[in-house]
Amino acid sequence: MATGMALSRDEKAEMLRRVELFAVLPPDVLAAAADEAVEVQFPAGRPIVRQGEVGTGLFVLTSGRARVVRDGDQIAELGPGDFFGELSVIDQEPRIAQVVAEEPVTCLALASWDFEKVLTQAPQATLTLLRTVTRRLRAAGEQHHH
Repeated sequence: MATGMALSRDEKAEMLRRVELFAVLPPDVLAAAADEAVEVQFPAGRPIVRQGEVGTGLFVLTSGRARVVRDGDQIAELGPGDFFGELSVIDQEPRIAQVVAEEPVTCLALASWDFEKVLTQAPQATLTLLRTVTRRLRAAGEQHHH
């Protein structure tokens, strides 16, 4: 996991703002989240999170592509602006899927407690998160029926 040139708080805030979840945040909350976010890079083929691990945070994909694999089956594709890892942050349970870099990937990682701070300070982010989680659960349920 190499870290590149350190991004400024403003650059990180700009990357987060492209994500629906963070776009709704008041500027001060966004800036605080950007302060805590850490840039991490993964080479192609490297798992970013592993199924069964207890999650330590939320990841926002800022460049590259990744695939979500559950029990060996690809269930989703992720690209810039997508986020993942939120379920483990919410319930502290092991991750239900693995996310693997398909090409070199850069993410902003936000530790669970920092992300929880964001949610307590910005109810609108909590609502956006709930909508995203619900949408993903419905989509997963529909895939299950086919």
